[in-house]
Amino acid sequence: MIGAGYLNRFVSEEEVREWTGQAMDDYHLKDKRILTIIPDATRTCPLPMLFKIFSELLGASNKKLDFLIALGTHPPLSQEAIFKLVGITPSEYSQKYSQHQFFNHRWDDSENFRLIGRIYAHELEKLTEGLFKQDVNIRINHQVYLYDQVIVLGPTFPHEVVGFSGGNKYFFPGVGEAEFLNFFHWLGAVITNYNVIGTKYNPVRKVVDRAAQFITVPKLCFDMVVYQKKLAGLFIGQPEEAWSAGADLSNQLHIIYKARSFKKVLGVAPEMYDEMWVAGKVMYKLEPVIEEGGELIIYGPHIKKISITHGMHIERIGYHVRDYFLKQMDRFKDIPLGVLAHSTHVRGRGKFENGREVPRIRVTLATGLSEELCKKVNLGYTDYKQVKFENFQNKEEEGTLFVPSAGEILYRIKAG
Repeated sequence: MIGAGYLNRFVSEEEVREWTGQAMDDYHLKDKRILTIIPDATRTCPLPMLFKIFSELLGASNKKLDFLIALGTHPPLSQEAIFKLVGITPSEYSQKYSQHQFFNHRWDDSENFRLIGRIYAHELEKLTEGLFKQDVNIRINHQVYLYDQVIVLGPTFPHEVVGFSGGNKYFFPGVGEAEFLNFFHWLGAVITNYNVIGTKYNPVRKVVDRAAQFITVPKLCFDMVVYQKKLAGLFIGQPEEAWSAGADLSNQLHIIYKARSFKKVLGVAPEMYDEMWVAGKVMYKLEPVIEEGGELIIYGPHIKKISITHGMHIERIGYHVRDYFLKQMDRFKDIPLGVLAHSTHVRGRGKFENGREVPRIRVTLATGLSEELCKKVNLGYTDYKQVKFENFQNKEEEGTLFVPSAGEILYRIKAG
């Protein structure tokens, strides 16, 4: 494996260039058609720097270098948004980078997929530690098979579904089909965000890695670890090994341990979380440090939608604890499992007994969503104009925590 990670400094552009050149030699990345899978705008990473280095080195030495955006089920990016994502202007593209093509992952087009394998029930039962026993089909964007080499280029952070993002997650759900996506997101929800997030190896990661074994196109991963918006680590190798190194560094950089739990937490959602579907990450990363009966306020005046893609489902079912769904699954059999997973991840842990739902904590939105809509989806509401940051800052001793940019750093209670 090529690359390194640091706790006390950042990776320089010269190092990135040197390691990329070494990877070209070690992994024979010349005279090929290369497809690079990249994140969308909901992930923090120095993608513009990597794009330009890729274009300069890989683009000049290969027959083709194109880019596929790992949307999962996120909305597609406009051409303007794609150029912004990789840090170029339209004129720069036409003058310098027009040899590269950019593709949105068309997760909503059934004709866009290729069946590459099937995980059978007996194997799935072992991978999920007895939680599920069924056959699961594995389909991936057919464009992967139009190239000689596929490269994953993306960051690793603590993640609510797979423990740590990155690696093979860029194939599934990044450029995979919804059936498998829905399955393993629900698997993560059944285990719960609290028990999965920040754990390196868990049943969901095992299932995702198993699915990636069906991909026959040669794979390589440039796994980034980003801290304070700068590159703290870059690991180049097979997806499993590069991700493993990235997850180890992420475990040291992206988890903050607190000595106590908090009665009230204000988490500010960054602008890149432009709907609740992704702003839910504020809850995922902060749930572990909120005491029972406490409250999380998700602050984000810019959030004016629940989800462009899945909003109608969420408005219908609302946000609920896991057992609310598990104990009455027949009521929700027509709702995608990935939507149920998002719902329970945002609502957090709790109980559902004798028809009564008791969430462990309160989740309140101080966003651009109306009070009526918040009530409809079973979340609290407060007017963001009335939220004063100074009422939350520097009050940890009083049981109040303020997180100015929430959603990527995981908060936990220090053991002992």
